[in-house]
Amino acid sequence: MAETKKVVVKEISPLFGKDNYMWMVIGAVVIAIGMFVMSGGKNENPNVFDKNVVYSTTRITVAPILILLGFVIEIYAIFKKPAVKA
Repeated sequence: MAETKKVVVKEISPLFGKDNYMWMVIGAVVIAIGMFVMSGGKNENPNVFDKNVVYSTTRITVAPILILLGFVIEIYAIFKKPAVKA
């Protein structure tokens, strides 16, 4: 007699859920805003160095904080467990 073997199919859950992708997009947007803020500022006269524009608080402090915050959001999005469907 021929034996029949049972094949067990295990459903694999996706690595990331919808919430993870939403947090990843939010983190990428925050990083992009930080990069944009860091690049901002322009001298009126390109022949004159204006240290207030180059070394402004926005470029030196706020922009790097936004970029680091974006990376923290990205790390959270990667490590967050996806929601389990019932």
